[in-house]
Amino acid sequence: MRLLLVRHGQTPSNVVGALDTGRPGPGLTALGQSQAEAIPGALADQAVDAIYASPLIRTQLTAAPLAGARSLDIEVLEGLEEIVAGRWEMHNDMEAVRAYMETASRWAVGDLDAVIDGGESGHEFFDRYDNAIAKVAAANPAATAVVVSHGAAIRVWAAARIVGVDLSEAAKWRIYNTGMCELDGDPQNGWQLVRWVREPLGGVELEDARALDVDPPALRPAR
Repeated sequence: MRLLLVRHGQTPSNVVGALDTGRPGPGLTALGQSQAEAIPGALADQAVDAIYASPLIRTQLTAAPLAGARSLDIEVLEGLEEIVAGRWEMHNDMEAVRAYMETASRWAVGDLDAVIDGGESGHEFFDRYDNAIAKVAAANPAATAVVVSHGAAIRVWAAARIVGVDLSEAAKWRIYNTGMCELDGDPQNGWQLVRWVREPLGGVELEDARALDVDPPALRPAR
């Protein structure tokens, strides 16, 4: 199958760089709405057979324009939500951001016992995210599915699950609001990276240079 993992549009918390992972979460900024509305045009030449979103409102709002354009329903799927920030929820200070990012980066290189204080372990994150993606794949074995999810979750999961990923290259990955990771494969045979789109799908003019959006975790090879 073809799997398109799309990050949600900009939120007020992205603007101020806050670790906002709770439910139901914020909506979109005006720019975030524009980013979402640009997705149908950006994917006009791409087949889309199903659309999924996490339980957080921002992903559902981001998916709505594409769902409307393709006359598809949005299936809200547990497990696709952002990596839980725990004690760092709604913090935007350097200590909080570093603790969150460094723990998530350890998961991507195999240290699944690492736990975000008050949040989840790598085992818990991958169990829920793998399970959600497996449900998407089972429902769409020969189709293309768009999954609107979250920046850190997409980046950490992809780095760990793409076949033959080079962590020195993955360390350079970034995914701005409505950026995309396009994969081909399935949970049984593995996932191949087709393309990584770091900029908004609607183009670089939809980036916000003034925003303090949290940089996804830097991935470091295990020692």
